[in-house]
Amino acid sequence: MGLTALAAVGLAAALDAALSEPPGRVHPIALFGRVVGVIDREWTRPRAVGVAAAVGLPPAFAAVAWGVVVGTAGAAAGFGDLIAPVATAVVAGLALFSLTSLRMLVAVASDVIEATERDADAARESAIALVGRDTSSLSAAGIRSAAVESAAENLADGLVAPLSAFALGAQVSVAVGVAAAAWVKAVNTLDSMLGYPDRSIGTASARLDDAVMWVPARVSAVLLAVASGSPRSLVEARRWARIPASPNSGWPMATAAAALGVRLEKPGAYALHPDAALPSLAEARRGVRAVAVAGALAFLLAGAAAAMAGVGMGS
Repeated sequence: MGLTALAAVGLAAALDAALSEPPGRVHPIALFGRVVGVIDREWTRPRAVGVAAAVGLPPAFAAVAWGVVVGTAGAAAGFGDLIAPVATAVVAGLALFSLTSLRMLVAVASDVIEATERDADAARESAIALVGRDTSSLSAAGIRSAAVESAAENLADGLVAPLSAFALGAQVSVAVGVAAAAWVKAVNTLDSMLGYPDRSIGTASARLDDAVMWVPARVSAVLLAVASGSPRSLVEARRWARIPASPNSGWPMATAAAALGVRLEKPGAYALHPDAALPSLAEARRGVRAVAVAGALAFLLAGAAAAMAGVGMGS
């Protein structure tokens, strides 16, 4: 079981490096988003609908993921003891690939940062795909700040959280690991689509996401500190990590600010490392490289943890 789980993580990492993202028309998260879109409208009792969505949709998504892996393993079982684990690893790896993202995150952030040197207006336009704020009045340095912040935050949401869930669930079985990763990704997707402060329908999703992301956000901060070669940045980050409204996103963002020695800010909302200057082009590039290295470390650690599945249980 451990080797099958390890192979799944390895395949997911290889596919991410080679392909970046599955095609949109068959991307499971895009399909899940369409389901969420059906309920994303005005309701007489929006809070109750939101609770039902937060309680029901992620487990349903996880159940589908579990069923695909279990069904594949069952279908392949008749072809011998070698084929079944290989087929399971391939399907689990494909599923995990669709539930995680590193190369796309790094590529988009890098494109935004590079655009600030060529055309600030183009950079503001391209940044819309990465950052959740109005970019129309941001300076080039402000755009770079937003790109580094978003890359650090999305490292936790888009990679560390589902990988951690898979590694934990894989201690039971590969199918449970995939289901756990799917559940976490569904929770995060619900929050990103519905969890806005002014929308009652997203209150339950936002609170659930806050709980689910507590550990991954802090693990991401540790990985960023290691990737930056700046363990002390974790200590420094404690001064600013609780400034953003989110109880979690401040940790990877503040760690990035401390490690780079720059100010990362969302105008009118927060400033992390407020006495420093906004990131230069070189500093922003260094921040995105740190995210890339931290993501590679996340894959390695998830693979190592998954490989431990079954140890001591005769597997």
